Amino acid sequence: MTEGGNAGPGPEAPRPGTSAPPGGALVRASWWGTAVFTVVAVLAVVATDAVGVVAAVVDLVLFAAGCAAFVWTLLRAADRSRAEELSVAGLWLLSGSAPAGVRRALLGALAVQVVVALAAAAARPFTPLAFGILVPVYGLGLAGLWAAAFGTFGPRGPGR
Repeated sequence: MTEGGNAGPGPEAPRPGTSAPPGGALVRASWWGTAVFTVVAVLAVVATDAVGVVAAVVDLVLFAAGCAAFVWTLLRAADRSRAEELSVAGLWLLSGSAPAGVRRALLGALAVQVVVALAAAAARPFTPLAFGILVPVYGLGLAGLWAAAFGTFGPRGPGR
C-alpha cells in the first residue's frame, strides 16, 4: 500500500521470514468455496429438492463473488498496466505470472468446480443444480485477482 491508501503498481512482497508466496488467503478462499460448493452439490444430487434450492443459493453467491473478483481484477490490472506488460493468459490462467504451486492450487480449484458443476447438472438436469454451471466464475475470478494483486509481469516496453 502506498501513502494514500492505494495499492502500488507491483505485487506485494512475501512477509519477512516466510518463503510462502503472498495471497494465501485467496488460495484458501478458492478452496473453501470449492469445498462448500462440492458438498452442497453432492447433497443436492442425492437428497430432496429442498437441498437443490440451497445449492442454487450457494451457486449464485459464489457466482456473485466471482463477478466481484472479476471487477476488482480489472481495476487492479488497469492500474498495474501503466507500468507493467500484463497479458490475458497471465491474469486469468496465471501463465508466467504465478509460482507453480499457486497456479496449481488456483487452477486445480477451478478444475474441481467445472467437474462438479457438470456432473451435478448432468445427474439432475432441469433442476436448480443447473446454477452450478455459474460457479467456475468464482475460481477464475479469484485466479485473476491473485494475478492482479501478486503476479509478476515484465515492464512495459517503450512507446506502449
